[in-house]
Amino acid sequence: MSRPLLLGHRGSRWARSIRENTVAAFDLALQHGCDGFEFDVRLSGDRRALVCHDPRSQGMRVATSTRAQLPHLPTLEDVLSRYGRHGFLDIELKTPDLTDIVLYDLGQHRPERGFLISSFLPEVLVELRARDHSLPLGIIFEQQAPRWQELPIDCVVAEKSLITPTLVDQVHHAGKRLFAWTVNDKAAMLGFAQWGVDAIISDRTELLVRTLGGRNSR
Repeated sequence: MSRPLLLGHRGSRWARSIRENTVAAFDLALQHGCDGFEFDVRLSGDRRALVCHDPRSQGMRVATSTRAQLPHLPTLEDVLSRYGRHGFLDIELKTPDLTDIVLYDLGQHRPERGFLISSFLPEVLVELRARDHSLPLGIIFEQQAPRWQELPIDCVVAEKSLITPTLVDQVHHAGKRLFAWTVNDKAAMLGFAQWGVDAIISDRTELLVRTLGGRNSR
């Protein structure tokens, strides 16, 4: 049985000296041997796709700020162009109204080693599917599982405490993939791999690779 994809959560988050969702964090995840990484995208006030998890960055609200006011944040285009040939990219959309930008940027820089567009927001995934049937889409959840069977998705991205062998079997029986997040414990990494999850997302990228193997074995 092949091992799951090994993905860094917002890059690599375990080193306190490196800020998440940055080039340094993404580089570190790949240097540790991950197959790729997950990162977050928000819409700025001037309609740029910026890489940021929280609604605010350095005290400024992303949704009402311009790209020029947030020069420390990478853009989606930056990440796609820099890493599209080097790793699997899990692109989490945190806000609506990103469809046009995402489709344009993917048209310019289609990742060559695989990708997923994921979101907690079902309406975002429905809109993307209506615009492009070829996009790999995933619903994220961390509490009660949504009615994922009714969504136009290819992947279920579940918080680790919700994953059971039964859920893995249900997702695979439906012809979809299951990603586990955020898995920072060695025993859990081994357990999920044994259950057959398709990807493990972790803050502890060095431990993840040390536990389950290096890049490109899948």
